[in-house]
Amino acid sequence: MSDYIVEMKHITKRFPGIVANDNVSIGIKKGEIFALLGENGAGKSTLMSMLGGMYEPDEGDIYIRGEKVQISSPNHAAKLNIGMVHQHFKLVSDYTITENIILGVEPVKKLAGIFPYVDIRSANRKIEELSKSFGLEVDPTKKISDLTVSMQQRVEILKVLYREADILIFDEPTAVLTPQEIDFLLGIIEGLRNGGKTIILITHKLEEIKKVADRCAVLNKGKLIDVLDVKETSTRKMAQLMVGREVNLKSDKNPAAFKEEVLKVEHLNVKNEDGFEVVKDVSFTIKSGEIFAIAGVADNGQVEIADAIAGLTKVSGGEILLNGKDITNESIRKRTEAGISYIPEDRQSFGLVLDFDLSTNLALKQYYREPFAKKGILNKEEFEQFGSSLIDKYDIRSGQGIKTQVRSMSGGNQQKTIIGREIELQSSLMIFVQPTRGVDIGAIENIHKMMIKERDQGRAILLVSLELDEIMNVADTIGVIYNGQLQKIASSESLTTNEVGEYMMGAKHE
Repeated sequence: MSDYIVEMKHITKRFPGIVANDNVSIGIKKGEIFALLGENGAGKSTLMSMLGGMYEPDEGDIYIRGEKVQISSPNHAAKLNIGMVHQHFKLVSDYTITENIILGVEPVKKLAGIFPYVDIRSANRKIEELSKSFGLEVDPTKKISDLTVSMQQRVEILKVLYREADILIFDEPTAVLTPQEIDFLLGIIEGLRNGGKTIILITHKLEEIKKVADRCAVLNKGKLIDVLDVKETSTRKMAQLMVGREVNLKSDKNPAAFKEEVLKVEHLNVKNEDGFEVVKDVSFTIKSGEIFAIAGVADNGQVEIADAIAGLTKVSGGEILLNGKDITNESIRKRTEAGISYIPEDRQSFGLVLDFDLSTNLALKQYYREPFAKKGILNKEEFEQFGSSLIDKYDIRSGQGIKTQVRSMSGGNQQKTIIGREIELQSSLMIFVQPTRGVDIGAIENIHKMMIKERDQGRAILLVSLELDEIMNVADTIGVIYNGQLQKIASSESLTTNEVGEYMMGAKHE
């Protein structure tokens, strides 16, 4: 009998223009948390998608509980008690929690012994009990569209538990969560392991691996570099193996040289869809050559401030001035042309057109003007030349180069696409909302360097981030928000991490 519950031997998977997995062999023990570590596009998700039944390997064999299997579909994987929680959730927004969880495995009863119907009532009861037993409590009757991101993730986990999976694959599970939600999820993952489940964790976050994983496999450009015992390996060594070089997340930057005022926000108020004020009388300025960061716990109004400046959200009061001009009621395009670049929090909903190719997405903000178009006729050669130059400049990894459909790219490379496109606009104001969410440690280092380089060239930068370390590392000025109000604005040098944390929690007031 094999020591491993999962064995993948000599797995190779090719896509047009790329070898996603190159002769990879790993073994995973029953009841362990096994992490797959690697840069964006290293082949982690592809490898596990073969275990989850989305792809079949071109070469190599898969063994489950010692038996060789050919996993032909997610349904086949579910029959082998394998479940996958995807990075980008696969939920039907108009359905309830129960309807999503039972989809495809609906409990059917017969009315009067003749007419079949789905027994939603008993399914609701079962899911409520299941959610309580794993510490993932949900209201089964709630619609997905009414749930927060972390609650949607609970539904994805319950989906695989409902199907009685005992091998659970988590693909970048913390990419869209707040620090508090991350701690909660890692506790859930440890609880599942302690309950006898085998966990495979796909991630590039070293601190999470150190907290919960037993062993980890490091992938780089599709090849297996090493399998490590996590307790005996430093995060520094993991980072080095992952990106193939030393990584330094402490940014080297010259003292800021503030110049003229670029952005002025005066007495800004924003209401949410329910009519509640989520931004309350906020005022601040950003100068040329300044990185102004808004620090705060999630859902305290910081994203709404960025959206209001970029034009995605209407303001209910106050003014927004860009280079002295009132843009409060201008369209998004007018704001872009006036000098705003915007990296949104949700890259898939607001940053990209997923079914367009890479070259089109890179030109989305400029396609209608020269040299991309003349008299309404698009110049495809210009799209291709521009796209190719940005792929090289921003290290965007894609299987078919500029012709790659953006939907097929890894989350981190989608993020690089947006950042490259927005920086190339050379706007006087650049807004970065959660710019390093879901990207690997090497890309984080590069994004920080790019932000500082743009600041040194005279751009005004607004950074919204939930990562306090990131804010303390790159910001020149910090505004701390709590319950929609700025509690404090001060230079980053004059604030300690603890002080910022106290303002964030509303425990300290100016």
